Amino acid sequence: MKPFDQKKPPIVRLPPRSSFEIVLGRASQFSVILVGLVALIFALHAGKFVLAPVSLAVVVGLMLGPVASRLERLGMAPSVSSAIAALLFVAVFFALGMALTGPLSFWAGQLPRIWDELQVQLAQLREPLEALRGLQEQLRDATGGAGLTVAVEDGTPVTSVAVLAPALIAQLLLFMASLYFFIATRNDIRIAVLRLCAGRRMRWRTAHIFRDVEALVSRYLLSIAAINIGMGLAVTLALWVAGVPSPALWGTLAGLLNFIIYIGPAIMMVLLFVVGLGTYDTIGAGLTPLLIYTSINLIEAQFVTPMVVGRTLTLNPFLVLLALAFWLWIWGPVGGFIAIPAVLVVLAITRNILPGLDELEKY
Repeated sequence: MKPFDQKKPPIVRLPPRSSFEIVLGRASQFSVILVGLVALIFALHAGKFVLAPVSLAVVVGLMLGPVASRLERLGMAPSVSSAIAALLFVAVFFALGMALTGPLSFWAGQLPRIWDELQVQLAQLREPLEALRGLQEQLRDATGGAGLTVAVEDGTPVTSVAVLAPALIAQLLLFMASLYFFIATRNDIRIAVLRLCAGRRMRWRTAHIFRDVEALVSRYLLSIAAINIGMGLAVTLALWVAGVPSPALWGTLAGLLNFIIYIGPAIMMVLLFVVGLGTYDTIGAGLTPLLIYTSINLIEAQFVTPMVVGRTLTLNPFLVLLALAFWLWIWGPVGGFIAIPAVLVVLAITRNILPGLDELEKY
């Protein structure tokens, strides 16, 4: 007997879409992506209290992951190795804080004297400033402009320390807990995510994403940490030879602020400029700390960092600037620290999702 005949469904041929329909479809897709990005930015900003310390803990955990892995190879349990790695990180920052407390207290007491000295030094620049002011008046008369008036509102409320302290303590505890559990369960997280992947190819790509993210971020942070330690020592030695007061303080601050690319060195330049003008009698001598730091920073940025980090972690400066501005706007100083690791995470994901990206980077 012949099996019963199954009727095939009729083939329906849709008319080709017009150019207007194609453009409308593309516009709707773009609108969905744009709305998603806006929602993501709002969620990041609204969840700053929780997301910022957790993200910082993940970044630091990726840096300390190789340390914990080496301890686990010696026979330690993940709970013990992660506790040692987290305590090592806390001990380093606690030691830095204790070392900086004395010099910072000394310079805080010197602020009135530095301000007086700074006014004396700036008085020498009064004539050039008056000349610039006269030039401004001439330009205003020539252009017929009325000038700009900047109004500063007084009476801005300042949040008391008693209000900020509980929030800071809660964020610190959240950071420490996230750091410990992320290091302790980093392998379990990887296995759980791989089990969620449907196909073999997706699991392969996801495994490579985990590998590349940990390798790129840990290599970058460990390399930058070593570079910043060396830079802090170089600044300390150079300022000590030049006779600048508290050279260890400025060297330590130079190493710490250098983790925030662009912004950190700029803050350090302003600090040394103010301290130099407020400490020395002449403008030439007052610029000595600034010139010393600027020279060391240029050597580090142009020669040492490219040589140590390598071309594999060389990023587009414009992309770095955009990422830094975005994360500083979203999360402040914490965002400035995780800006480059966030770019490296996105780079690792795109390299595995779009394999041709590596070939494009060569050109």
